[in-house]
Order: sequence, then C-alpha cells, then structure tokens
Amino acid sequence: MSYILRRAGQALLVLLVAYTVAFVLLSALPGDAVMARYASPELGLSPEQLADIRGSYGADQPVWLRYLISLGGFLTGQLGYSVQTGSAVTTMLSEALPSTLLLALLGFAFAVLLAVTIAFTSTFGAFAWLRRIFRTLPPLFVSVPVFWIGIILIQVLSFQLKLIPLIGASGPQSLVMPVLTLSIPIAAPLAQVLIRSIDEVRVQPFVTVVRARGASTSWVLWRNVAKNALLPTMTIAGLLFGELVGGAVVTETVFGRAGIGQITAQAVANRDTPVLMAVVIISAAVFVIINLIVDLLYPVFDARLRKEVRS
Repeated sequence: MSYILRRAGQALLVLLVAYTVAFVLLSALPGDAVMARYASPELGLSPEQLADIRGSYGADQPVWLRYLISLGGFLTGQLGYSVQTGSAVTTMLSEALPSTLLLALLGFAFAVLLAVTIAFTSTFGAFAWLRRIFRTLPPLFVSVPVFWIGIILIQVLSFQLKLIPLIGASGPQSLVMPVLTLSIPIAAPLAQVLIRSIDEVRVQPFVTVVRARGASTSWVLWRNVAKNALLPTMTIAGLLFGELVGGAVVTETVFGRAGIGQITAQAVANRDTPVLMAVVIISAAVFVIINLIVDLLYPVFDARLRKEVRS
C-alpha cells in the first residue's frame, strides 16, 4: 500500500509541476489574448466594455492571483471559458474527448498488434530474407513524419484505389486512415524495443535449459521469452501512449476530424489560453495515469519487484 501511495503522490506532484510550467509559459507569451479577440475596430467596443470583458476573464488580475484562481478552478472542475467562442471549456472538451479517445485507443491497439507482428516475424520468421525485411521496418517507420503518412494514405486509398472516400466517409470507414496514420509511428519504437528484448532473452541460460529439456519453440516463445521481454516494452508503451494526444493533433487536422486535436490547433491559432491550459493538463494527466498504471503492473510480471513493494 505504501508503494501505491508513494507512486500516486509522485503522479500528483508531476501534474502540479506540469500545470505550473504551462501556466507560466502561456502567461509569458507576448500580447493579451482577450484584447486580441475583442479589440478589433470592427466590433466597435468602447474602452469600458473592453475593460469589463478583461475583468470577466480575470485578465486584469496579477499573475500570481490568476494562477491561484485558475488552479482552484481546475481542482474543482471549473476550467473557465474559451476566449474565442465564449463556450465553457468543460463543455468543449466533453464534446470532443470521445472522438479523440476512440481514435487514440484504436490507434494504440493497432500499434501494439503491428509491433508484436513485426517483432516476432523478424525473430522467428521461417525465412532469413523475411526476417531481414521485417527488421528494416521499425527504422523506416520511425523516420516517417505523421502528416506525411496521412497524405500518402489519402493519395493511395482515396485517390488511387478509391477504397475510402476522403469526404463523406462515416462509421468504421472514417477511422481506417486516421488509425493507420496514428499507429504506424507508435508501432515503430515498440517493435524496436521488443526485438531487442527478445534477442537478449533468447540467449539467457534459462532459455537454453528449457530447450534442452525438449520444450517446443512455441512453448519457449510464449512461456519464457515473451513474458521476460515484456517489461521493457511496457515502459516504452506507457511513454508512447502519452504521445498519442500530440499525434492526434496532426491526425485530426489532416483528416478534418472533430476532436481534441482540432480544438488544440484552433486554440493555438487564436491564442485561446483557457483551452490550451485544459488540453495541456488533460495530456499530462493521461501521460501520468498511464505510466502510473505501468509502474503498478511491474510487480505483477516481475517477482523480484514484488519483494521491493512488500518491503
């Protein structure tokens, strides 16, 4: 229990630091987001009206007071209002989050499936030429930018093969290209770590002993090699899952999908600070929670860590 409490406390500290750093950086940006939105001569607002608007957003408060008010709002679930649209940030995020969450989960699931396929084929494939080809795939996938993958998929699947319409696709069909675009860069480092882990575990003495006892290749693979190669892969998987929000920004922009990514792109373009703060904290929370879960799963797969947890 003390191990869990200690890890949870560290996670909360990381979230507080992330919030503070984000607030300081956004506050240090030149200009005033409220004035940039409402000071246009076309709106015809008087100085008094502009002052009232700045007061309603708290923009006329000292920085330290804005920080405390904003932090208190986040702790109570009050994320403020968008400078650009005037809508509650909570409402905007609750409407956009399901679409992005579905895209992220499907993208991560397919990335894991793709990484496992590449790793085990490159290690246990029936032909040497096939193993060599699969070992070249992770470096290739790592070097390809996300937006370029999306453009290539659009060119091939929509324009050349005409399998998926670029405009008007609905249901599962609309998820095919975004999921592929998001999953390929995530699968590459996963496959690299898994291949390296499998190579290291295969030469361990206990694997040699198991083989000497007459165990089949599949038995050695699934009962011995795969389980011991899993821990390094879990670590990188937790880190990569936290990057899905960043990948979703590019993916949703390329494919015109409504979600957190599209909201983030619009908030950056319009200097919508309340929305940006909320997105940063959500991204940090997802990253911290996933890595906390990975930390808590370590003792389940490694008996050596169970002794440390009990102590």
